[in-house]
Amino acid sequence: MTNALTLGSRRSKRRTPTAAARRRASARPPWEEPPTTIGKAAKGITLGGTLAVILVPLWIIVLTSFSTPGAINRAGGLVIWPDGLTTETYRQMLGDPTIVTALGVSLGITVVGTAVSMAVSVLCAYGLSRPRSFGQRFVLLLLITTMFVGGGLIPSFLVVTGLGGYGQWWALILPSAVSVFNILVLRAFYQETSAELIDAARVDGAGDWRILWSVVLPTSRAVTAVTALFYAVGYWNSFFNVMLYMPTDSEKWPLQYVLLTYVNRANGLPGSVNSGFGSTHAQTAPLSLQMAVVVLTLVPLVVVYPFVQKHLRTGVLTGAIKG
Repeated sequence: MTNALTLGSRRSKRRTPTAAARRRASARPPWEEPPTTIGKAAKGITLGGTLAVILVPLWIIVLTSFSTPGAINRAGGLVIWPDGLTTETYRQMLGDPTIVTALGVSLGITVVGTAVSMAVSVLCAYGLSRPRSFGQRFVLLLLITTMFVGGGLIPSFLVVTGLGGYGQWWALILPSAVSVFNILVLRAFYQETSAELIDAARVDGAGDWRILWSVVLPTSRAVTAVTALFYAVGYWNSFFNVMLYMPTDSEKWPLQYVLLTYVNRANGLPGSVNSGFGSTHAQTAPLSLQMAVVVLTLVPLVVVYPFVQKHLRTGVLTGAIKG
């Protein structure tokens, strides 16, 4: 009996963890430890510096666009502190038919181009994500090859012009309608769609179109929104295709190309009352008009981004954390 009690006490001692073992068990990984005062200060300085790098140029651009010619002269160029603010620049810019037409062209190209690009990318990615698709490996290899091997600018120009695209609207959209990288990203997400959901839909009699619309797209809403945002930003900021395919038709110029032309010429907008930079009697200065056009190009992206931001965060993080 005594031997049994002694053996039981020894086993209980062995099972009782020591203080060091308890500390090791309760210790958290370094990234889960509460930050120190120095760490908090370093994070605050880093975030503050990042915000300053982003917000200070925007502040200068917006403030210069609202400044009078005299304020710009006194500042020697870009205005940092408010001095003689006016809205005459925006009234003149929005009253100019060139800017209004260019804004409509940019919006049209962005909307139509994003719709076309998303339709092609989603359909291609879904087809490549199905393991029994006809010619899946060949098409995938062909797409990946185009990411590393390209014909160049001159062959692209000859193909578009040979098809009658010179001076046509579609020349601003179709040559850059497909991004292989976006297709590969969409394909990777579509492959992660639950096989049970797809099988259940097929049992209910759904075809591929129905599965894509009712199963795959709703479960991949985040990556779809992020891809659409990338396409929209690309179309909104594009101007190079205009230089290639319609350099003389100013009525078809988007806003970005009008801004580029205006900045290169360093003159006022057509029909403006500017008398040149440095004149204190002009109603608006060329520099303030340049900054106003820049602000106008940023406004649509600033308005749309908050609605896509939550999907952007989810789409970037999805698949980045394993386990």
